[in-house]
Amino acid sequence: MDIASYFHTDWSAFTTNDWVGFISSVVVFILMAIAYFYTFRPKNRKHLEKQRFIPLDED
Repeated sequence: MDIASYFHTDWSAFTTNDWVGFISSVVVFILMAIAYFYTFRPKNRKHLEKQRFIPLDED
């Protein structure tokens, strides 16, 4: 078995639901990567630490 044929995708056979799922998966992946790098960037530490206890604060 050729490994390239195992991962081959027939793009022309995609239905509308396939495209919606594919595009939404890619968009969610990109947004999660942005959130990950924003959260763990040392430059943003002070800003995020100030907001650490916001859910526990009462007005």
